[in-house]
Amino acid sequence: MKRILGLDVGDKTIGVAVSDPLCLTAQGVKTIKRKSIKSDLNELEEIINNYGVNEIVIGLPKNMNNSLGPQSEKVIKFAERVKERFKINIVFEDERLTTVIAEKALINADVSRKKRKNVIDKLAAVFILQSYLDKIDRKVIK
Repeated sequence: MKRILGLDVGDKTIGVAVSDPLCLTAQGVKTIKRKSIKSDLNELEEIINNYGVNEIVIGLPKNMNNSLGPQSEKVIKFAERVKERFKINIVFEDERLTTVIAEKALINADVSRKKRKNVIDKLAAVFILQSYLDKIDRKVIK
C-alpha cells in the first residue's frame, strides 16, 4: 500500500495531510510552523517515515488567470528541495481558493476565529490532497 502526502506550503506554515492506504481519502495531520528549511525538511522526514509516504502532492498557488506569481516560485523552490532530499515523486495540484474553501467550511462549522487560525492550513492541505485523490486512476482488485 502507498500513501500520498499533501502539502499547503506558505511562508509561515505548512499544512500537512496524508491519504489513507487505499488513496481514497485525505486526513489532516498537522500544521508545521516554519523555522528554517532544515527544520521544515526534518519535520517532513518524520511524517514521511511514520506514514510510509511514496508520493507528495504540493498545492501550487496560481493566479486566477492561471499564471504563476512570486508565491508559486517559492513553492516550486521548496518542492525542489523536498525532491532533492527525499527522492520522492512530487506532483503539483492547483490550489486556487483552497484556503477560502477551508475558511468557509470552518465558519460553517462554527469554529472560532482563534481555532480556525490553527487548523486552516491543515484543512487546505486536506482539500489539495483530496482534489488530487479524486482525479487519480485507482485499480480495483477483484
